[in-house]
Amino acid sequence: MAHLRSLILLLSISLWPLPGLSQFCESGNGYCGLENVSPSKILIKGGTVVNADHQEVADVYVEDGVIVAVRPNIKVPDGVRILDAIGRLVMPGGIDPHTHLAMEFMGTETIDNFFSGQGAALAGGTTMHIDFVIPVNGSLSKGYESYLEKAKSSCMDYGFHMAITKWDDIVPKEMETMVQKGLYFPLININTFPKLELIKPSILGINSFKFFMAYKGSLMISDELLLEGLKKCKSLGALAMVHAENGDAVFEGQKRMIQLGITGPEGHALSRPPVLEGEATARAIRLASFVNAPLYVVHVMSSDAMEEIARAQKSGQNVIGEPVVSGLVLDDSVLWNPDFITAAKQVCHESPDKSKRAWKSTSSSIINWNSQGTDHCTFNSKQKSLGIDDFRKIPNGVNGIEERMHIVWDTMVESGQISATDYVRVTRAIREGSDADIIIFNPNSTFHISAHSHHSRSDTNVYEGRSGKGKVEVTIAGGRIVWENEELKVVPGSGNFISMPPFNYLYHGIQKADENYFASLKAPGCGKKTAKLKTETIRPKKPKPKKPGTCGSVTVFVFRYPWITDPNRHMYI
Repeated sequence: MAHLRSLILLLSISLWPLPGLSQFCESGNGYCGLENVSPSKILIKGGTVVNADHQEVADVYVEDGVIVAVRPNIKVPDGVRILDAIGRLVMPGGIDPHTHLAMEFMGTETIDNFFSGQGAALAGGTTMHIDFVIPVNGSLSKGYESYLEKAKSSCMDYGFHMAITKWDDIVPKEMETMVQKGLYFPLININTFPKLELIKPSILGINSFKFFMAYKGSLMISDELLLEGLKKCKSLGALAMVHAENGDAVFEGQKRMIQLGITGPEGHALSRPPVLEGEATARAIRLASFVNAPLYVVHVMSSDAMEEIARAQKSGQNVIGEPVVSGLVLDDSVLWNPDFITAAKQVCHESPDKSKRAWKSTSSSIINWNSQGTDHCTFNSKQKSLGIDDFRKIPNGVNGIEERMHIVWDTMVESGQISATDYVRVTRAIREGSDADIIIFNPNSTFHISAHSHHSRSDTNVYEGRSGKGKVEVTIAGGRIVWENEELKVVPGSGNFISMPPFNYLYHGIQKADENYFASLKAPGCGKKTAKLKTETIRPKKPKPKKPGTCGSVTVFVFRYPWITDPNRHMYI
């Protein structure tokens, strides 16, 4: 099952009082009863099954959370729940690779916790997401423990990225722990274990680390730290991620706006023009090239950044740019709206490029982008009002975890820019033996977005009033029907953590490139004999290689991980 979760890109139940839980349930948007919600037998009848490589009219039979059969005219005994999917598309549930639930940020905490945020996701057809763990005072392990506690209310599959906010002798060791200790239990329900501390070392499973080049004075890191982080990620087979904005320049731009008397939300856009995203993106790409490490640039908003990524990809560098749904359909013009809440609700990191040139380029190549995220980071109107007299204090973030699947379909598929098979390319597959995370999608139905009907706890929605074609009618997660007939049926504590292995496909070719580089140096000690790198199998319990190969003063360990799909994937340290 773990291989289905290896995207850069989660069944026991327990209930307890949770902050905000009663509000979510009593609103009519959630179902919090005690009835048995264990996986059942389901037959999805007569739909068009869509996978990344083909589509066909077939039935799909699900039992105990797993897809058992996919073929026409499946016969089943009595007692099987039958869902009529004639005229509908049967597709894998979506994966949102970029969310921030229950995140403490800018003096407050995002309004959606793991229960409300995941409930919203399921209502929108997303059945897994990857959230960002924020360290506690720079400590990765304390941050991880904090997020495990937050995730106890989860109701669907989830994984973790990890942010890096400082660098000392402890942080790289903690990074090793985060990566190497998570390879034994790919699917864990943390509520199953009454003594969580006894199994913490076995369920970490983080394979990506994020570095903030913005937010000076809080999350921002230096180029020196970024270089150290890139090297460490490479040694672990982990993916380095960057929030690419020039934080020093943004800080200067903010001061300039305040000096000019510009204190409203428009100051947010004016203080961070697209060129600052482009500059930081270019810098991160060049540093990653220097180290020869893969790079993932989160929430790409501007044409400046997109052009840098396209140039790097064309040169053969392993760089991924992450499109987010807000960049697909929004621009920063609303920040000049005279109504503060209307403007402030759209304040988030970089402002979407007004020209939309970035998305014109993205639209033609979106199937080559490996993630379509949301950066779901929601704050309500009261929280946004913290910056009513100073735009620098407006919490940065927008919603999108529920709206993503609908907006991308309406904007990209309905317009003919991508196909239905492209649409599911970065999710899972509907095949025998796969997890039963499935949506039944009506391409002829209409969706309408409103804060009055969405499932987020926020009282605003940046996509307010937007309508479009294509609607998720049924969501099945882990073999359970969790969204049907406009009703959400979820139970806190029923979600599963997905542990993700290192050395994803972006590491293909890295070893050969390094070998060619060292060979080209012709440095003392790099003759044919000494340049041949030694290989040592290293298991998690004994992560100490034997005597390494050397090339001058450069140490070149080679690690092989025998437990991953391709045993030949290995990396220099």
